[in-house]
This record gives sequence, structure tokens and C-alpha cells, in this order.
Amino acid sequence: MAPLPFRWSGEAFEPLRGFAKRANNLFVVGEVYRLEPVEDRSSASHKHEFAWLKEAWQNLPETLAEQYPTAEHLRKRALIDAGFYDETIVDAGTQAAAIRVASFVRAREEFTLVIVRGTFVVTRTAKSQSVRAMGNKDFQRSKAAIMDVVSELIGVTSTELARNAGRAA
Repeated sequence: MAPLPFRWSGEAFEPLRGFAKRANNLFVVGEVYRLEPVEDRSSASHKHEFAWLKEAWQNLPETLAEQYPTAEHLRKRALIDAGFYDETIVDAGTQAAAIRVASFVRAREEFTLVIVRGTFVVTRTAKSQSVRAMGNKDFQRSKAAIMDVVSELIGVTSTELARNAGRAA
């Protein structure tokens, strides 16, 4: 659920027009609630990420181009490599079954990293960076982390990558 917008009046937090009904449904008069400011995501920062990702993808070494057919493939794998993923582990019972399950998952899940460990199948799916799924703080952390992963992959520093993307954006 997305956070509700409130305005501080000097005495109380009041829901913005259009959100009062939802606030009444969610909150009980007299109850105590903890508030935490939520920093809105910067659309400029979001656009910057996609600009440098496109720039990096276009400059991938030929040996890596097949692994990352699109900039989206590169972004999702970088998120996984940077630790921003959801993981599922399934015990398939036998190694042969694990290999079959992994093959099935790979065929259905284009952006999922699938690993077979003995009888276990480990799937890692990149966390969503959508505004709804990831707040500003986590987005900035993930952006910096994947920039490090990608810059190492293409053999430049993250500073160079950010600077070059700034020119391209």
C-alpha cells in the first residue's frame, strides 16, 4: 500500500484532499501511530539510471553481448548480483529432478537466475525498482550497487559511467 500524503498544520497532520476517506478507513481515532517521512523518488535519478544502463549495455564487450540481449537483461542481472533479489529454494528430491525443474523455470522466467545445488533449485528474481515497490532510499542504494556491478563488467569506474550517461541523457 502506498503511503498516504498528509500536511502538517502546526497542530496536527491532516490528510490531503481526496485521501480523507481512505485515512478514515485505515486509522482509528485516538490510536497512536508512528510517522516516518517518505522521500519521494526523483524522476531525474530514475531517468539517469536508465540512461547509464543503456550506455553501458551498448558498450558491452562482444563476449558478454549474448548474455545480455537488452539493457533490461543487464539491469535485472546486475540487481541480482548486487543482492537486490527475492530467492526461492525448492528441494526437487533428486539431482535429475532438480535439473528438470531448473530447465522448466529457465524456459518460463526470462530474467530469473536459476542455480542447481544438488537436489535443490535456487531461483533469484530481481527486486522491482518501480516507485510503488521501492522507496527513494532503497532505490538510490540499488542504483549505486548496480552501477558498481555494471561498471566492473564493462571495465570502467562507476564515476566514468555516471559522467558518460550524464552526457547521453
